[in-house]
Amino acid sequence: MKRIIFITAILLLLGAFAGLNALSRRHARAMMRYADGGPRTPKPEELSGGGKLRTLFKGVNLPRPYASVVPMNWGIEFKALRIGDESGPVLGAWYCPNKDGSPLAILFHGYGAEKSSLLPETRAFMALGFSVLLVDFRGSGDSSESYTSFGYHEADDVALAFRAASESLPHSQIILYGQSMGGAAILRAMHVHDVQPDGVIVEAVFDRMLNTVRNRFKAMGVPGFPNAELLVFWGGREVGFDGFAHNPEVYARSVNCPILFLHGEIDPRARVEEARRVYDAVGGRKSFVVFTGTGHESCVSSHPEEWAVAVKDFVAGLD
Repeated sequence: MKRIIFITAILLLLGAFAGLNALSRRHARAMMRYADGGPRTPKPEELSGGGKLRTLFKGVNLPRPYASVVPMNWGIEFKALRIGDESGPVLGAWYCPNKDGSPLAILFHGYGAEKSSLLPETRAFMALGFSVLLVDFRGSGDSSESYTSFGYHEADDVALAFRAASESLPHSQIILYGQSMGGAAILRAMHVHDVQPDGVIVEAVFDRMLNTVRNRFKAMGVPGFPNAELLVFWGGREVGFDGFAHNPEVYARSVNCPILFLHGEIDPRARVEEARRVYDAVGGRKSFVVFTGTGHESCVSSHPEEWAVAVKDFVAGLD
């Protein structure tokens, strides 16, 4: 009888583990590959109890993000560009020129977003005298592909856009700006592609992919272990990378230009202490600005004047 009970317990544990893996794989696919349509699953903080339960069993629905507005709707003149060729992903972009001889800011969006989400930042940069290039990562907006990788493969997109801008858009300086996943992609591009801008601004950046996935489970009220580990494993397998090695904290060691960190005080997705670890890994000139009462959202929208002062002071020191 004891032997039967032992064998039954082992079989139940194996079955539970197999079921958890199958569920994690389904979640990973839903998070890494854009859906054909349907309503987007709300943020974890916005879900009801029943909504969280449904999401835990069915996974998120993440339709491919498209722009609903263009810079002209904001009174900004622009030119649509295509970056890349058939040998790899082709990126959609908007070029918003300012006066001759202006510096250029290349803007990269966050997870599940596209370039129009950065129009508030575009207007703020242009008010500071910058021309702006807004780029869709692979899978988003006007770009090719249909997947995302939390900034891992998107680092290739950063390198591609930076090279194209350096060759085709004459400007006095180039700085790179990225929100969340966009910041992670910039740091990885500097680490693996030797991208060398005049300055970098990262906003709401996370330190490790595993930690940001754990934070999502916390927001759902679900234990992070082993759910986060399984999701990171299957997420990486889904689109071809090692999620456990995707760590901006490590990439930051390769930053060789001035860098500004902007972060929301109450960001639940990429916590301030996690961004501080990325900041601590940078060896050169750096600064860190925290915006009170701000979560995982656009800091220029929540604190426009403070954002403008922080960025203006940063770029003034690049001369």
